[in-house]
Amino acid sequence: MTTGVARLVEVMDTLRSSDGCDWDQEQTHESLTKYLVEETFELVDAIEHGNRPHIREELGDVLLQVVFHARIAQEHPTDPWDFDAVAQQCADKLVARHPHVFGDAQAPEGAKRRAQWEDNKAQEKSRVSVMDGIPGAQPALARAQKVLARAAHAGVAYRAPAGIGIGHALLEVVAQAEAQGHDAETELRRVTRDLESAIREAETTLDSAQVDPVPSD
Repeated sequence: MTTGVARLVEVMDTLRSSDGCDWDQEQTHESLTKYLVEETFELVDAIEHGNRPHIREELGDVLLQVVFHARIAQEHPTDPWDFDAVAQQCADKLVARHPHVFGDAQAPEGAKRRAQWEDNKAQEKSRVSVMDGIPGAQPALARAQKVLARAAHAGVAYRAPAGIGIGHALLEVVAQAEAQGHDAETELRRVTRDLESAIREAETTLDSAQVDPVPSD
């Protein structure tokens, strides 16, 4: 374990100990869920703004959540595991899902690589349906696109019903994004940021126009 990671784990051990922080001692997997979601979105925001210092900071905040959850899991009375077990399982998973790198399999290309990745995940997790494993709490656009992508992988085509309402209209837009190779969630965030910047600029212009001129001597 590297020095930085080892120190972080040690600090978390201290915070959770009897001589540590009352707040940290009281936390559970459930109570920390909202912070994990919040820190993840803050990381995405930093990445999309290209702010490297913030990216590093927010990566640390996400890592903290992982270490925190692993420390809580370590205290489980019947099924304990720690951060190292999490890292080892993750490494094993990456090796298993990349047989063309760590084994003798031929490297797939393009869409075939994505399909192989999904197939390996499905076998690994013993999934019955291609819909298994899609988080219900995922943002609606991202989840819709994931559902459409999995459906296409299974050979099930999406067709918008006649007389569609707003929900189906949104799903149709997501289907177009998937077909064109765009991420709907990312694209909507991008144009929303542009709109936000335009509104801020308009507000600044409006405020400047409303300022009383400085009287001349």
